[in-house]
Amino acid sequence: MSAFAVRAIEPNAAEGQTIGTALSWARATLAVVSDNAYVDPEILLQYCIDQDRAWLLSHSEDSLATCESDRFRNLVQRRAAGEPIAYITGACGFWTLDLHVTPATLIPRPETELLVEHALARIPTDASWHIADLGTGCGAIALAIAAERPTCRITATDICNDALVVARHNRKRLALPNIEFRCGDWFAPVASRRFDVIIANPPYVAQGAPHLDQGDLQFEPQLALISGAQGLDALKIIVAQAPHYLEPGGWLFVEHGFDQARAVRHLMLSNAGRNIVSLRDYAGLDRISGCRFSH
Repeated sequence: MSAFAVRAIEPNAAEGQTIGTALSWARATLAVVSDNAYVDPEILLQYCIDQDRAWLLSHSEDSLATCESDRFRNLVQRRAAGEPIAYITGACGFWTLDLHVTPATLIPRPETELLVEHALARIPTDASWHIADLGTGCGAIALAIAAERPTCRITATDICNDALVVARHNRKRLALPNIEFRCGDWFAPVASRRFDVIIANPPYVAQGAPHLDQGDLQFEPQLALISGAQGLDALKIIVAQAPHYLEPGGWLFVEHGFDQARAVRHLMLSNAGRNIVSLRDYAGLDRISGCRFSH
Protein backbone atom coordinates (compact mmCIF):
# COMPACT_ATOMS: atom_id res chain seq x y z
CA MET A 1 0.00 0.00 0.00
CA SER A 2 1.30 3.45 -0.83
CA ALA A 3 2.77 5.43 2.02
CA PHE A 4 0.86 8.44 0.71
CA ALA A 5 -2.73 9.00 1.79
CA VAL A 6 -4.51 10.95 -0.92
CA ARG A 7 -6.43 13.83 0.54
CA ALA A 8 -9.81 14.63 -1.00
CA ILE A 9 -9.56 17.61 -3.30
CA GLU A 10 -12.53 19.78 -4.04
CA PRO A 11 -13.12 19.77 -7.82
CA ASN A 12 -13.10 23.55 -8.17
CA ALA A 13 -10.90 24.45 -5.21
CA ALA A 14 -8.34 26.44 -7.24
CA GLU A 15 -10.59 27.63 -10.05
CA GLY A 16 -11.02 31.37 -10.35
CA GLN A 17 -8.68 32.06 -7.46
CA THR A 18 -5.75 34.39 -7.40
CA ILE A 19 -2.24 33.01 -7.55
CA GLY A 20 -1.84 33.64 -3.84
CA THR A 21 -5.01 31.85 -2.77
CA ALA A 22 -4.37 28.97 -5.20
CA LEU A 23 -0.97 28.44 -3.62
CA SER A 24 -2.49 28.54 -0.14
CA TRP A 25 -5.05 25.92 -1.16
CA ALA A 26 -2.37 23.69 -2.65
CA ARG A 27 -0.16 23.98 0.44
CA ALA A 28 -3.03 22.95 2.68
CA THR A 29 -3.84 20.07 0.34
CA LEU A 30 -0.29 18.75 0.26
CA ALA A 31 0.52 19.33 3.93
CA VAL A 32 -0.29 15.73 4.88
CA VAL A 33 1.62 14.06 2.03
CA SER A 34 4.73 16.13 1.31
CA ASP A 35 7.72 17.22 3.37
CA ASN A 36 7.96 20.20 1.01
CA ALA A 37 4.33 21.28 1.06
CA TYR A 38 5.29 24.95 1.02
CA VAL A 39 7.67 24.77 -1.95
CA ASP A 40 6.00 22.04 -4.04
CA PRO A 41 2.98 24.19 -5.03
CA GLU A 42 5.26 27.00 -6.19
CA ILE A 43 7.22 24.58 -8.39
CA LEU A 44 4.02 23.13 -9.83
CA LEU A 45 2.48 26.52 -10.53
CA GLN A 46 5.70 27.82 -12.12
CA TYR A 47 5.63 24.79 -14.40
CA CYS A 48 1.91 25.19 -15.05
CA ILE A 49 2.00 28.82 -16.19
CA ASP A 50 5.65 28.99 -17.31
CA GLN A 51 6.73 31.75 -14.94
CA ASP A 52 9.52 31.94 -12.36
CA ARG A 53 9.16 32.29 -8.60
CA ALA A 54 9.85 36.02 -8.55
CA TRP A 55 7.00 36.54 -11.00
CA LEU A 56 4.62 34.47 -8.86
CA LEU A 57 5.46 36.45 -5.75
CA SER A 58 5.01 39.80 -7.49
CA HIS A 59 1.69 38.76 -9.09
CA SER A 60 0.04 37.03 -6.15
CA GLU A 61 -3.18 39.01 -6.67
CA ASP A 62 -3.51 38.04 -10.36
CA SER A 63 -6.30 35.59 -11.17
CA LEU A 64 -5.64 32.25 -12.83
CA ALA A 65 -7.46 31.51 -16.07
CA THR A 66 -9.84 28.56 -15.96
CA CYS A 67 -7.50 26.40 -18.06
CA GLU A 68 -4.61 27.25 -15.74
CA SER A 69 -6.72 26.39 -12.69
CA ASP A 70 -7.70 23.06 -14.20
CA ARG A 71 -4.12 22.18 -15.04
CA PHE A 72 -2.81 23.28 -11.65
CA ARG A 73 -5.48 21.24 -9.87
CA ASN A 74 -4.48 18.16 -11.89
CA LEU A 75 -0.81 18.64 -11.02
CA VAL A 76 -1.61 19.00 -7.32
CA GLN A 77 -3.72 15.84 -7.47
CA ARG A 78 -0.80 13.93 -8.95
CA ARG A 79 1.52 15.21 -6.23
CA ALA A 80 -1.08 14.38 -3.57
CA ALA A 81 -1.04 10.79 -4.87
CA GLY A 82 2.70 10.72 -4.21
CA GLU A 83 4.07 11.21 -7.72
CA PRO A 84 7.50 12.87 -7.52
CA ILE A 85 7.77 16.52 -8.51
CA ALA A 86 10.57 15.64 -10.95
CA TYR A 87 8.33 13.25 -12.90
CA ILE A 88 5.43 15.69 -12.94
CA THR A 89 7.54 18.54 -14.31
CA GLY A 90 10.02 16.37 -16.23
CA ALA A 91 12.91 18.31 -14.72
CA CYS A 92 15.47 17.94 -11.95
CA GLY A 93 18.49 20.00 -10.96
CA PHE A 94 21.80 18.16 -10.55
CA TRP A 95 25.25 19.70 -10.03
CA THR A 96 25.01 22.86 -12.17
CA LEU A 97 22.70 21.27 -14.73
CA ASP A 98 18.96 21.31 -15.37
CA LEU A 99 18.15 17.77 -16.48
CA HIS A 100 15.15 16.18 -18.15
CA VAL A 101 13.91 13.06 -16.33
CA THR A 102 11.12 10.55 -16.93
CA PRO A 103 9.84 7.44 -15.09
CA ALA A 104 12.37 5.47 -17.19
CA THR A 105 15.17 7.00 -15.09
CA LEU A 106 15.99 7.45 -11.45
CA ILE A 107 15.68 10.95 -10.07
CA PRO A 108 19.23 12.24 -9.41
CA ARG A 109 19.92 12.66 -5.68
CA PRO A 110 22.05 15.34 -3.96
CA GLU A 111 24.30 12.64 -2.46
CA THR A 112 25.27 11.53 -5.96
CA GLU A 113 26.83 14.95 -6.49
CA LEU A 114 29.45 13.77 -3.98
CA LEU A 115 30.42 11.06 -6.48
CA VAL A 116 30.97 13.74 -9.13
CA GLU A 117 32.87 15.96 -6.68
CA HIS A 118 35.38 13.29 -5.67
CA ALA A 119 35.89 12.04 -9.22
CA LEU A 120 36.61 15.60 -10.40
CA ALA A 121 39.11 16.05 -7.59
CA ARG A 122 41.24 13.34 -9.22
CA ILE A 123 40.82 14.48 -12.83
CA PRO A 124 43.14 17.37 -13.80
CA THR A 125 41.28 20.30 -15.32
CA ASP A 126 43.24 20.03 -18.58
CA ALA A 127 43.26 16.22 -18.76
CA SER A 128 42.35 14.31 -21.92
CA TRP A 129 41.33 11.21 -20.02
CA HIS A 130 38.83 8.52 -20.91
CA ILE A 131 36.13 8.13 -18.28
CA ALA A 132 33.32 5.58 -17.96
CA ASP A 133 29.97 6.08 -16.22
CA LEU A 134 28.13 2.79 -15.68
CA GLY A 135 24.35 2.72 -15.29
CA THR A 136 24.05 6.32 -16.39
CA GLY A 137 20.24 6.66 -16.30
CA CYS A 138 19.37 10.20 -17.37
CA GLY A 139 23.09 10.87 -17.78
CA ALA A 140 23.50 13.02 -14.66
CA ILE A 141 27.00 11.94 -13.61
CA ALA A 142 28.42 11.70 -17.12
CA LEU A 143 26.97 15.05 -18.16
CA ALA A 144 28.25 16.81 -15.04
CA ILE A 145 31.77 15.52 -15.62
CA ALA A 146 31.61 16.27 -19.35
CA ALA A 147 30.66 19.86 -18.53
CA GLU A 148 33.47 20.28 -15.99
CA ARG A 149 36.18 18.48 -17.98
CA PRO A 150 35.56 19.37 -21.64
CA THR A 151 38.86 17.86 -22.82
CA CYS A 152 37.98 14.45 -21.40
CA ARG A 153 36.00 11.83 -23.27
CA ILE A 154 33.16 10.18 -21.34
CA THR A 155 31.50 6.91 -22.29
CA ALA A 156 28.24 6.18 -20.44
CA THR A 157 26.41 2.86 -20.48
CA ASP A 158 22.96 1.69 -19.45
CA ILE A 159 21.00 -1.50 -20.05
CA CYS A 160 17.75 0.46 -20.50
CA ASN A 161 17.37 2.01 -23.93
CA ASP A 162 14.48 4.21 -22.72
CA ALA A 163 16.83 5.74 -20.16
CA LEU A 164 19.42 6.38 -22.86
CA VAL A 165 16.83 8.23 -24.94
CA VAL A 166 16.50 10.64 -22.00
CA ALA A 167 20.28 10.87 -21.54
CA ARG A 168 20.86 11.66 -25.23
CA HIS A 169 18.15 14.31 -25.07
CA ASN A 170 19.97 15.90 -22.12
CA ARG A 171 23.27 15.79 -24.00
CA LYS A 172 21.69 17.58 -26.96
CA ARG A 173 20.03 20.22 -24.76
CA LEU A 174 23.28 20.89 -22.90
CA ALA A 175 25.42 20.81 -26.06
CA LEU A 176 28.08 18.49 -24.62
CA PRO A 177 29.87 16.77 -27.52
CA ASN A 178 32.50 14.98 -25.40
CA ILE A 179 30.19 12.19 -24.25
CA GLU A 180 28.78 9.08 -25.90
CA PHE A 181 26.05 6.74 -24.69
CA ARG A 182 26.03 3.00 -25.28
CA CYS A 183 23.33 0.43 -24.50
CA GLY A 184 24.28 -2.68 -22.57
CA ASP A 185 24.96 -4.20 -19.17
CA TRP A 186 27.78 -2.51 -17.24
CA PHE A 187 31.05 -3.04 -19.18
CA ALA A 188 29.55 -5.05 -22.05
CA PRO A 189 29.22 -2.08 -24.46
CA VAL A 190 32.87 -0.99 -24.05
CA ALA A 191 34.51 -4.30 -25.02
CA SER A 192 38.28 -4.17 -24.37
CA ARG A 193 38.61 -0.41 -23.82
CA ARG A 194 40.44 1.01 -20.82
CA PHE A 195 39.62 4.10 -18.77
CA ASP A 196 41.43 6.43 -16.42
CA VAL A 197 38.41 6.69 -14.12
CA ILE A 198 35.32 4.48 -13.82
CA ILE A 199 32.28 5.80 -11.97
CA ALA A 200 29.07 3.95 -11.13
CA ASN A 201 25.88 4.58 -9.22
CA PRO A 202 24.39 1.09 -9.57
CA PRO A 203 21.26 -0.35 -7.96
CA TYR A 204 22.07 -1.21 -4.33
CA VAL A 205 18.71 -1.71 -2.58
CA ALA A 206 18.00 -5.21 -1.23
CA GLN A 207 15.02 -7.15 -2.50
CA GLY A 208 12.02 -6.69 -0.22
CA ALA A 209 13.38 -3.58 1.48
CA PRO A 210 10.39 -1.93 3.20
CA HIS A 211 11.13 1.58 1.91
CA LEU A 212 10.72 0.51 -1.73
CA ASP A 213 7.00 1.27 -1.55
CA GLN A 214 7.48 4.64 0.10
CA GLY A 215 8.06 8.13 -1.23
CA ASP A 216 9.62 8.60 -4.66
CA LEU A 217 10.96 5.03 -4.77
CA GLN A 218 7.53 3.54 -5.46
CA PHE A 219 7.45 5.44 -8.76
CA GLU A 220 11.05 4.87 -9.86
CA PRO A 221 12.25 1.99 -12.10
CA GLN A 222 12.86 -1.10 -9.98
CA LEU A 223 15.61 -2.27 -12.35
CA ALA A 224 17.65 0.76 -11.31
CA LEU A 225 17.03 0.23 -7.59
CA ILE A 226 17.08 -3.45 -6.61
CA SER A 227 20.19 -5.64 -6.72
CA GLY A 228 19.75 -9.00 -5.08
CA ALA A 229 19.05 -10.18 -1.56
CA GLN A 230 21.65 -7.87 0.01
CA GLY A 231 21.67 -5.11 -2.61
CA LEU A 232 25.24 -6.00 -3.59
CA ASP A 233 24.85 -8.00 -6.83
CA ALA A 234 25.64 -5.14 -9.22
CA LEU A 235 28.46 -3.83 -7.02
CA LYS A 236 30.08 -7.30 -7.01
CA ILE A 237 30.08 -7.38 -10.82
CA ILE A 238 31.45 -3.85 -11.20
CA VAL A 239 34.23 -4.25 -8.64
CA ALA A 240 35.28 -7.65 -10.03
CA GLN A 241 35.40 -6.47 -13.64
CA ALA A 242 36.77 -2.95 -13.16
CA PRO A 243 40.47 -3.99 -13.00
CA HIS A 244 40.21 -5.25 -16.58
CA TYR A 245 38.99 -1.85 -17.81
CA LEU A 246 41.15 0.55 -15.81
CA GLU A 247 44.45 2.03 -16.91
CA PRO A 248 47.28 1.44 -14.42
CA GLY A 249 46.74 3.78 -11.49
CA GLY A 250 43.16 4.50 -12.52
CA TRP A 251 40.38 4.98 -9.99
CA LEU A 252 37.03 3.25 -9.50
CA PHE A 253 34.34 5.15 -7.57
CA VAL A 254 30.94 3.69 -6.68
CA GLU A 255 27.94 4.92 -4.77
CA HIS A 256 26.35 2.49 -2.32
CA GLY A 257 23.92 2.32 0.57
CA PHE A 258 24.70 4.08 3.84
CA ASP A 259 25.25 0.71 5.56
CA GLN A 260 27.21 -1.01 2.76
CA ALA A 261 30.62 0.69 2.95
CA ARG A 262 32.31 -2.13 4.86
CA ALA A 263 30.98 -4.75 2.44
CA VAL A 264 32.08 -2.71 -0.58
CA ARG A 265 35.56 -2.16 0.85
CA HIS A 266 35.80 -5.93 1.38
CA LEU A 267 34.82 -6.50 -2.26
CA MET A 268 37.54 -4.11 -3.36
CA LEU A 269 40.17 -5.72 -1.15
CA SER A 270 39.18 -9.18 -2.38
CA ASN A 271 39.76 -8.02 -5.96
CA ALA A 272 43.26 -6.66 -5.26
CA GLY A 273 42.05 -3.16 -4.55
CA ARG A 274 44.46 -0.66 -3.00
CA ASN A 275 44.24 2.91 -1.73
CA ILE A 276 40.70 2.02 -0.67
CA VAL A 277 38.66 4.93 0.66
CA SER A 278 35.09 5.55 1.80
CA LEU A 279 33.70 9.06 1.64
CA ARG A 280 30.92 10.54 3.73
CA ASP A 281 27.94 12.48 2.46
CA TYR A 282 26.69 15.71 4.00
CA ALA A 283 24.76 13.72 6.62
CA GLY A 284 27.99 12.04 7.76
CA LEU A 285 27.13 8.68 6.18
CA ASP A 286 29.55 6.61 4.09
CA ARG A 287 28.03 6.81 0.59
CA ILE A 288 30.98 6.60 -1.80
CA SER A 289 33.83 4.11 -1.92
CA GLY A 290 36.80 4.14 -4.25
CA CYS A 291 40.02 2.32 -4.98
CA ARG A 292 42.80 1.60 -7.40
CA PHE A 293 43.83 -1.93 -8.33
CA SER A 294 47.08 -3.86 -8.45
CA HIS A 295 47.54 -4.89 -12.07
